[in-house]
Amino acid sequence: MQKKILLLLVIIMLIVAGCTKAPAAENKPAVAPKSTGVANLDASKAKANENISAARQTPIVQVAHKVGPAVVGITNKGLVRDIFNRQVMVEQGTGSGVIFDASGLIVTNYHVVANAREIAVSLTDGRSVAGKVLGVDPATDLAVVKISAENLPVAEFGDSDSVLVGEPAIAIGNPLGLEFKGSVTVGVISALNRSLDIGERTFRLLQTDAAINPGNSGGALANADGKVIGINSAKINLSGVEGIGFAIPINAAKPILAALVEKGRVLRAYLGVGLIDRDLAAKYGYEFPLKQGILVARVDSEGPAYQAGLRKDDVIISLAGNSVNSVKELRSILDKLKVGSTVGMDIVRQGVVQTLDVTLTEMPLGE
Repeated sequence: MQKKILLLLVIIMLIVAGCTKAPAAENKPAVAPKSTGVANLDASKAKANENISAARQTPIVQVAHKVGPAVVGITNKGLVRDIFNRQVMVEQGTGSGVIFDASGLIVTNYHVVANAREIAVSLTDGRSVAGKVLGVDPATDLAVVKISAENLPVAEFGDSDSVLVGEPAIAIGNPLGLEFKGSVTVGVISALNRSLDIGERTFRLLQTDAAINPGNSGGALANADGKVIGINSAKINLSGVEGIGFAIPINAAKPILAALVEKGRVLRAYLGVGLIDRDLAAKYGYEFPLKQGILVARVDSEGPAYQAGLRKDDVIISLAGNSVNSVKELRSILDKLKVGSTVGMDIVRQGVVQTLDVTLTEMPLGE
């Protein structure tokens, strides 16, 4: 009996050994090019898409497919000191950006890249590349980042002046960081030309109820044609408030982006004055004594207004032929004037109306 068992074991071992000694060339898999996996994956996606019904291929799906690849993640890294007083590089925040030129130009918000020592850009194809800030404009919360990479998807800009209240609005970005990158939220254009005060600037923005959360800043707001009509920028974050988000109209952004790419900054006209209007006086509980105009509280002795003859306690009533009754109105007029141009400024001094000729200079950095 033992001999039979032993003989059986030997036969089994020979059979197993025979299987493992098959010619290596017959079982060796062919080496495929590195791109085969990607090609197969793309082919699988294409085949899967063929099986999707027309009812599911909604405009939202098509917009996400068209614009989504051009929306990137932007990580802001800065230096801090650790418990041993050593400088270490840490992540300061993450936002979004939109590739608008195949050369690697990306539009984002200024507050996304502010004070960054390093910028890391995460592409939708999995690549992570270093970015360089070409220019920033704190006044409009816009910035341009440049990356060096090939085969970049590019978003198409639309016409924000033709946007209609009630039309679909699709926001694409990275809410709460890269963990939720490429998130798509949908709503409508709630209103046009909303005036929102951020700091000392007034922004004209598109309002939408598409969900915009921290991390969406700098991302795309697209229309149903798959064209970017705005750059997501802000949200009213108050208890009980939902569905009030804002985007910078792309038509307003275009000239700023061009200036940032060309010069790294936006040239803005400068007067060099500190002003008080009715709104500011009311904010601090003072009664504004004037029926029109704005009061000059301070004049920069090296600024163009002082050189033209403007003095403290004068009242500005018009600039470049436009009546002025608030600081917002004055800033709006200045934004439309060119640096180096000479314009008339009507003032009231001790009850007498005078006209001063002011040659506008460039706004200093930090103003």
